[in-house]
Amino acid sequence: MSRHKKAIILSSGGIDSTTAMAMAKSEGYEIYSLSFFYGQRHSLELDAARKVAVMLGAKEHLVINIDLRAFGGSALTDDAEVPKGRNETDMQRCIPVTYVPARNTIFLSYALAWAEVLDVSDIFIGVTAVDYSGYPDCRPEYIEAFETMANLATKAAVEGKTRVKITTPLIAMSKADIIRRGIELGVDYRITHSCYDPSPDGKACGRCDSCLLRKKGFTGAGIPDPTIYVA
Repeated sequence: MSRHKKAIILSSGGIDSTTAMAMAKSEGYEIYSLSFFYGQRHSLELDAARKVAVMLGAKEHLVINIDLRAFGGSALTDDAEVPKGRNETDMQRCIPVTYVPARNTIFLSYALAWAEVLDVSDIFIGVTAVDYSGYPDCRPEYIEAFETMANLATKAAVEGKTRVKITTPLIAMSKADIIRRGIELGVDYRITHSCYDPSPDGKACGRCDSCLLRKKGFTGAGIPDPTIYVA
């Protein structure tokens, strides 16, 4: 495999996208990191994404500004309260209010556009269908559908010059397995950020779905959680 193969990695600065990026790097890809400021209340994640890009030697890290607050419809982009203290049964019962309408479709569309410009055929996204909050745009069937669409919608694919591949290396992994794999690859999870509702000084709330899944992952992996929580 060529040392010069390139991949675009969607990066939120969290555990999953960071591990996916580390996995892509371990496979010899030149990394192009793509993040978004979309009006999210937890925009501290972008600081983490920048640190991750540096840590993993990204060729470029691009942050796109999209104001999804114009639509609202999510606790992450409007004034709705972020759910706290839910158990796994609650998380799996229905799609939570932290779901951002069409977010991964929007993000992947931007990645697809950048991929055409960079002549890249590989796009990595750190979605998982095991330990997650039930978002519909994290499921394997969604990713498969988007990949099919991508190969019908892009000039390079239609002309037969390339075939877009949406790679989801974590899709069947638990949070504990993801963390173990990241540690094997030398990931420093201290610089990552997961919390949906951090304190003004950047501490994780410890009670939102994302914090609870993060805690579960470190406990399951048998690795000390380096996160600084409010309490």
